[in-house]
Amino acid sequence: MTTMPEQPKKAVSASISNVGQPLSKDQSSRARKYFISMMIRTLCFILAVILPSPYRWIALFGAVVLPYIAVIVANAGRETIKGNAAIFANNTKELGAE
Repeated sequence: MTTMPEQPKKAVSASISNVGQPLSKDQSSRARKYFISMMIRTLCFILAVILPSPYRWIALFGAVVLPYIAVIVANAGRETIKGNAAIFANNTKELGAE
């Protein structure tokens, strides 16, 4: 009875296309999104003072809800897993290990 020798597993390496953007660029992008959202919130507060009654409540609602939305949008992004991301596992066996 002949047995086929085990073929070595192919090593998966990370290519440059799998690597995301640098942390500094990601942080500046999120800070910019948060800053823009807070400027819109400031505009909502100003409009709440200037506008007449029915529109005032819409602007005030925007000023109250916008911080929550801004934090969600600013924090989203870095922890997501891309569809073509490679998962690396160390499945090497050592002598004496069971």
